[in-house]
Amino acid sequence: MEWGTVVADSAMWTLKAYAITLVVFLAVLVAVVRFTHWGRQWWRVAGSFFDPRNGLGGPGLAAVVLLLTVFAVRMNVLFSYWYNDFYTAIQNLDESAFWRFMRVFAILATVHVVRALVAYLLAQTLDIRWRTHLNEHLLDRWLRSGSFYKDRFVSSPVDNPDQRIQVDITDFVTTTRVLSMGAVTAVLSIVSFTGILWDLSGPLTIFGTEIPRAMVFLVFVYVLVTTAVAFWIGRPLIRLNFLNEKLGATYRYALVRVREYGESIAFYRGENVERGGLLSRFAAVIRNWWRIVFRMLKFDGFNLAVNQTAVIFPFLVQGPRLFAGQVTLGDVMQTSNAFGQVHDSLSFFRESYDDFAAFRATTIRLNGLLDTTEHAEELPTLAATESGDRLELAGLSVTTPSGTPLVADLSLSVAPGEALLVRGASGSGKTTLLRTIAGLWPYARGTVDRPVGDGLFLSQDPYLPLGTLREAVTYPHETVHDERAVRAALERVQLGHLADRLDAEADWGRTLSPGEQQRLGFARILLSRPAIVFLDEATAAVDEGLEDALYRTVREALPESVIVSVGHRSTLDRFHDRVLELRGDGRWAITDRVP
Repeated sequence: MEWGTVVADSAMWTLKAYAITLVVFLAVLVAVVRFTHWGRQWWRVAGSFFDPRNGLGGPGLAAVVLLLTVFAVRMNVLFSYWYNDFYTAIQNLDESAFWRFMRVFAILATVHVVRALVAYLLAQTLDIRWRTHLNEHLLDRWLRSGSFYKDRFVSSPVDNPDQRIQVDITDFVTTTRVLSMGAVTAVLSIVSFTGILWDLSGPLTIFGTEIPRAMVFLVFVYVLVTTAVAFWIGRPLIRLNFLNEKLGATYRYALVRVREYGESIAFYRGENVERGGLLSRFAAVIRNWWRIVFRMLKFDGFNLAVNQTAVIFPFLVQGPRLFAGQVTLGDVMQTSNAFGQVHDSLSFFRESYDDFAAFRATTIRLNGLLDTTEHAEELPTLAATESGDRLELAGLSVTTPSGTPLVADLSLSVAPGEALLVRGASGSGKTTLLRTIAGLWPYARGTVDRPVGDGLFLSQDPYLPLGTLREAVTYPHETVHDERAVRAALERVQLGHLADRLDAEADWGRTLSPGEQQRLGFARILLSRPAIVFLDEATAAVDEGLEDALYRTVREALPESVIVSVGHRSTLDRFHDRVLELRGDGRWAITDRVP
């Protein structure tokens, strides 16, 4: 049969078969997503990208990648027919046919290369857009829900949310595309090449029984049995890959902590203790990795044995028919190609089980992050209102997570321009009270009404973001301050020597001393001029003289702001109008400062 006739005849059947196969495939996918636990877990992470309300760019791009995958299968079918006619031409010593099929090959190869390059570009574009969407989606939920902070209050917090957002999203997106397109390729290849194999197969006598089209039945039975065995061997890989991600992330986090607290460790001469802890965590990683290695030896060894056996099978069956003159060399080569395609396609699910195991572990980890985020969102929150220019607390009660009272039925009012000093023994709940007023502590009830406008919280260990010194001074506001205002603020907190380094990038949390960091926090106050300021032992790292200057500067610069401080030094009394003393067990007392 002429090449053009073969292509035309196979094309109509192929289009109908592909359409039916894709419809069935998508129906099965929908059923898996809807009715299986792991399918629902996958959709929970991936669904927002395919939601039409978020635009059709994502689903449209995925559809184009799918069509190119279908086209790739069709190209393989055309190459299969080319192999048959090409080798038949060689067998018949037909030189004109030989060169004709060389020209056909040049066309097919050009189309194949262009398709492969376009498919790669679009596949990577899909991955990048999907990663960007998921990163923004999960990052927004993680930050907006306060999970980055509130996960400490959740009964089962997840480990290493940073890794889940950065690494697991990448693995989730790439593996979803690779496995899904691989499954589509496998199913369509089975449909396409089973028909070819059916036409080329002859009968085979097994145990005295002649089986027509035997090769088709044998390849299905062979692969289905070996796939079942491979799944049984590879099943533990899901758990092992999950542990590999978890243990590896824990080890990296421990290394980061050593870097962050390097000075303290060096002062304590704690190198040996840290070394022991790090090696212990690394040993757990290696133990789990050896379990993966031994399991993969069994899994890959079985797959290699199965694949090598499959290479010679079509030649063993078709060889006698070739020598008997029942088939041509081209038929034998096409049979080998078709058998290999059907075998590889059926084996896709078997050989991809280790990738699927890692993919399941990734999906579970991302669902764990979503679970923690939802639990953080469900935590009770004392919603603080903003009205007027005063700080009003009414019937405020604060407890520990276990229910131990820290503050009971506290009511007070702090007028604009007034300052309140909170005192008490360690563990009495001073900082927790500030967290409650700021809306960060879930174990509280009562009423909190803050002044309208921005508030600013300075802790004993100020947070300095990565970036330039200018960004550190103006944090958390993105507003560009006047250059003179920034320099003046640094001068007023006695950090004028840093004014020429405003645009220098550094890890300022390590570069500046604790006292300089606290003074930088006061510069933030002078720049942002918040309606209410929380100072949680914000001058503990400076001497009393500098503390006096910082508080005096803030009171003069912000005459209408409400100030709430936590501190132990008696030198703070003169900068506050009242003192709230927490006495434990929920008891408290308020005294006015004696002029």
